[in-house]
Amino acid sequence: MIYFDSKNPACKSPFGCIEQDTEMTFRIFAKDGVYINSVELLIFEDGMETPYTFAMSFSCKRGDESEFMTKININKVGLYWYKFVFHTENGDIVKDDDGKCYQFTVYKKGYKTPDWIKGGVIYHIFADRFCMGVDKSAVFDKKGAVLKKWGEEVTIIDDDGVYRANDFYGGNFQGIIDKLDYLKSLGVTLIYLSPIFKSASNHRYDTGDYEKLDELLGDEKKFAELIKKAEKKGMKIMLDGVFNHTGADSKYFNKFGNYDSVGAYQSKESPYYDWFDFYRYPDKYHCWWGVTVTPTVSQRAVGFREMIAGKDGIIDKWTKMGVKGWRLDVVDELREDFVCKIRERIKQNSNDNLLIGEVWEDASNKIAYGYRRHYFQGDELDGVMNYPFKEAVLKYALGGAVGEFAEAVMSIVENYPKEALLATMNLIDSHDTARAISVLSGVDMTGTTKAYRRDYRMSEQSYGLARKKLMVASTLQYMLPGVPSLFYGDEQGMEGYEDPLCRRTFNWNRTDDVLLEHYIALGKIRDKYKEEMCGDTYFEYNHDGLLVMQRISSSQILKVIANNTEEQKSYYCDKSTRDAVTGKKLSSGNIDVAPYSTRIIISAKK
Repeated sequence: MIYFDSKNPACKSPFGCIEQDTEMTFRIFAKDGVYINSVELLIFEDGMETPYTFAMSFSCKRGDESEFMTKININKVGLYWYKFVFHTENGDIVKDDDGKCYQFTVYKKGYKTPDWIKGGVIYHIFADRFCMGVDKSAVFDKKGAVLKKWGEEVTIIDDDGVYRANDFYGGNFQGIIDKLDYLKSLGVTLIYLSPIFKSASNHRYDTGDYEKLDELLGDEKKFAELIKKAEKKGMKIMLDGVFNHTGADSKYFNKFGNYDSVGAYQSKESPYYDWFDFYRYPDKYHCWWGVTVTPTVSQRAVGFREMIAGKDGIIDKWTKMGVKGWRLDVVDELREDFVCKIRERIKQNSNDNLLIGEVWEDASNKIAYGYRRHYFQGDELDGVMNYPFKEAVLKYALGGAVGEFAEAVMSIVENYPKEALLATMNLIDSHDTARAISVLSGVDMTGTTKAYRRDYRMSEQSYGLARKKLMVASTLQYMLPGVPSLFYGDEQGMEGYEDPLCRRTFNWNRTDDVLLEHYIALGKIRDKYKEEMCGDTYFEYNHDGLLVMQRISSSQILKVIANNTEEQKSYYCDKSTRDAVTGKKLSSGNIDVAPYSTRIIISAKK
């Protein structure tokens, strides 16, 4: 009886989020059958119970359908919710999104994210495990740690039953420099490094000293060389900013006395004492998710925030060296004024610098610790790690429904400002998750031990099928709006379940040529069709179970056609087009799509 689709420009225009001081048009349609006295649009500012009410006037009638319309302009930045109320002869009828209000965001006028990230490719390197180059400045000097041979299996638990993450392999800056041509062949434009500051663990999320690079990676001169040589090849560097917690083994906490400082654990007279919250001094303290090696920095620690984001602080030190991006670890655990301060400092160095946040949910309406977050309203983040896309892609590649995938994607497309959407990191796995190819094997690991998962390897047949599904998933990952983030080794079919099994050393002696050529081709497509990668996104439906996604520029339409079944299918194209991978011209008619495969075609816009 009543029709409204927030994703349909005929109903709401402009689509999605709105820049400050932009007029919006709302249209809603009602079929004949009941007398309508009036129609109202109710808009609620987030957190407010009293709505703004806008009368919708009758505008026209088409057949048995009446159209009601209103135009509004909301100048106040914020998150908004809305619904419609029809006042009829038989009472009120509410139109909402299946019991929930629709949403939109009004973002700050002039909100802009760096153009250089859009249409690019991110390569995510776990610094200790990518490549070990020959470098005299990279030295192993860690008490109680083990330096293993490259390729040895990761440790999942020490002999005393404790996991310490203290097995190292020696991946370093020189190793990355040695592989810059390899990364360039993949179309990489941004290298995202896991934490590189001095630390006791192999993951380095327990920072020991933000001012010093970890000795095993190399010195500042070598890091500067990496930045310079990467830049010459068209690649920039993004660092992992871990500012919610430090290491217990750090100059700031110094629980084990390994630093030449008076840490908070050692004395209440420490200059760092008020950086941490102690429940019972010194052994009971607030730490990240109860992990005692990572004491959480107090929300009241003004001195810490100044050290990180103040003038000549940590952000300044490394950004001025040439770092172009920062990814904020567990950003939803940071105070928003701290995030704003970090952004301000990063952008003061250059407005072209990038700030990404780790958010696992829809970042547009995220609530963390009882507070709504405002990441995409203009004063905080440029983008986030796009975990909702990850879940949608993997679910589809495992046989999920086309409609569910499209709905999951378009929900994010609608809820994120386009500037933020185009700067999001589209991942299908990371250092925190199982490897994509292992997930796509479909093997049920429920009830197995970690040792079993460590030792498990797919059979040749299972690997072959999982590889096909990975190629489907990665094609979608690369073609969706945002920037694909390729986790090191995925392009070579690296297997592995939860951490540390997903963090093995890169096997440079093993090459999966099929996968590697696939990723190289995807990188070339993104480079060639940057305008389409930054264009609009639409889905076609009713194509015999095929997923058909359009990326549209001002002059061309790039279509991704995916088949996640074991049956060959065909897509009917009513005009001549070209295969975007091979460049081959295709006549109008049926285009075959093999089982567990994709086709990418490009055609002129009508």
